[in-house]
Amino acid sequence: MITVLAVTIGVTILLVLSVRERMKLSLSRQKSWEVEPKQSPLSQALVNLIGVAGGIYLSLTLLFTFLELDIPQKIKLGGIETELLATVSIALAIVQPFLINLYRLITNKKSF
Repeated sequence: MITVLAVTIGVTILLVLSVRERMKLSLSRQKSWEVEPKQSPLSQALVNLIGVAGGIYLSLTLLFTFLELDIPQKIKLGGIETELLATVSIALAIVQPFLINLYRLITNKKSF
């Protein structure tokens, strides 16, 4: 019970931090002179997160189908049962902005 709660809290914290990083990346790319109505940084970050996770999911599905690999359809994390590829996809999408920042830090490249 405690592990389920800890995992849920950990995933929630990572999700919030990932969305925050995506908002920062999105804001750093925007030009300040645009006056047209636009989406909020939060909505853009969430759309980006779901889009990236969906792309990863489709790529993994095609890869495993092409290679004819048998993977478990569902996994159980604590008391939560979820699809394995969806879980891996969302996890990779969550850590992506942190990996981008780490890459920039290592290569000494500036933000957009």
